[in-house]
This record gives sequence, C-alpha cells and structure tokens, in this order.
Amino acid sequence: MKIAVLDGRGIAADDLSWRDLDALGSIEIHDRTAEEQVVDRAADAEIILTSKTPIRAAALEMLPKLRYIGVLGTGYNVIDVAAATERGVVVTNVPAYGTASVAQFAIALLLELCHHVGLHADAVRAGEWSRSADWSFWKTPQVELSGKTMGIVGFGRIGRETAAIAHALGMRVVAADEHPHNAPEWPYFRWLPLEELLAEADVVSLHSPLTPETTGLIDAKRLAVMKPGAWLINTSRGPLIVDADLAAALNGGKLAGAALDVLSLEPPPPGNPLVGARNCIVTPHMAWATKEARARLIDAAVRNVAAFLRGTPENMVS
Repeated sequence: MKIAVLDGRGIAADDLSWRDLDALGSIEIHDRTAEEQVVDRAADAEIILTSKTPIRAAALEMLPKLRYIGVLGTGYNVIDVAAATERGVVVTNVPAYGTASVAQFAIALLLELCHHVGLHADAVRAGEWSRSADWSFWKTPQVELSGKTMGIVGFGRIGRETAAIAHALGMRVVAADEHPHNAPEWPYFRWLPLEELLAEADVVSLHSPLTPETTGLIDAKRLAVMKPGAWLINTSRGPLIVDADLAAALNGGKLAGAALDVLSLEPPPPGNPLVGARNCIVTPHMAWATKEARARLIDAAVRNVAAFLRGTPENMVS
C-alpha cells in the first residue's frame, strides 16, 4: 500500500521522523508539494497525508486508488471534503495535539506586548545599560496584567487553556462562544456577546475556528468597539481579521497594539499592511511548532492511519 506524505518537512523538520509509518505501507515523503504536483506525487497512493498542500476535486478525480486523506492538523479547509465524501474517500484530522503549546504562545505574545523583553535585551547587548546614568531603564511602558480583563473569543480547548493561564496571572476572564457551556468556576468569569466582550476587554485573544461566519470577524466596525488601550492577539486563523482594517486601527492609534502568529495569506506577500504596522508583532505561524506538539501530531496521524486500516477510522471529518 502506497502512502504519500506531501509536505512532511514542515512537521518533522530535523528533529523528528516518519519511521512509525513504515509498518503501515510503502512510504514516499516529500518535503513540500505544490498543488499542481499532487496528482503526480500521489499517483497510485491509497493514503495521502497533507498539512497545507490543497487537495481539490479536480485532483481527486485523477486519483482513483485514493481511499484516505489524513490532515496533519486540526483545520481541514485545504481539502474539498464534499468531493472526497462523494468519492468514498475518508478524511481525518488531528485535534488537540497543540493545545498547550498554542496557549503558551498566546501568553508569550501577550507578555511581549507587556515588556518587550527582546527589545530590552538587545539594548543591553548594544551597550545602552553600560552607558546609562541610571541603574535601571526601560524603553517602552511596562504593563502589569493582574486585575485586567482578558477576553477570549472562541472557548474551545485552546481558548480555555489560554484563559486558565490568564486567570493564573490574576486576570479577569470573559468569553464569547457560539455554544457557551461548562463555565469555569473562577471569580468574575462571565459569558458575553462578542460586541460586549470587545468593549470591555483589555486584551482580546482569538481562538475561533475559521468558517464562513467567522471570516472577517474582526473588521473596522468591531475594532472601533475596542478600548483605545486594548491589545489584540491572534494565534488561531489569519482570515478572522481584516488585515487592512487592523493596520488602520493600529497606525491611527485607535488600538494600542496587536500580536499575531497568523495572517490572512501565509507566507505574507510583500506589502501586507500588518507586517510593518505600528505596535504590531508578527511571528511566522509557529505557535503549534514545539517539538512536543509536533511529536504528538505525528503519533496521532499514524494512529489515525492504523485505525483506518483496521476498518475503524477515528477523527473523521467526512
């Protein structure tokens, strides 16, 4: 049985491997695959594993042996699931592998907004402390989080984990979710409608899935509702935010700052307005990428394939 891994480099990198797939079939691993290369590289494959390489209806029509697509991640919008289902192709994903890592990174972004640690470390390395007349200095306002309000938009696994860390830092947590349930027993926790959350929160952290309803969720109208001193964090999906609207709010001083690990197009094309926006930190979609999370992802993907071959597929999205 041929198993084609279309973009394995981004998952395994140099510190992990796909060797556990060896017992399940004949494996071909490609570092990365362009959409136009899918049919050639997956020819005769019964199983495909993909992270970001799209598999559209046209490709599915040209892969008659294909029985299974394993998405190496939680989101599966790169797959034409309806077309796969029509052809009897099982599609699975890997939920929950990166919960702790992404929540940790969201808070790391928040702490960078508070303290700009890298900026100050670079200043010391450049000799500014040695030349200083004072025993202490800071180049940006330093902000304490305790007592401030964290607004979580999307209260799933990662949203809840991020909220738990914020609560541990002494923040008051409010949350907006399409299906609110199982409220944590924390003092001051409240469910709020999105607009009320945006108006009240000192920090807004996005953890919503990307759907037609959430695309462009944070636009000029909703940014205008936020406090002028508020911060916006996004470790979820880039298209939740209208890039130009957020850049305008930042450059116009209508928002204090933003920290984004995701953008609407990745990698961003030249001229993306957020890359150079005022008080905007952008990191290269790396919140999920700890070795621990990637190891869980590979292990879960292998288990998904094994379950499919046993005739009891798990984590199906189709």
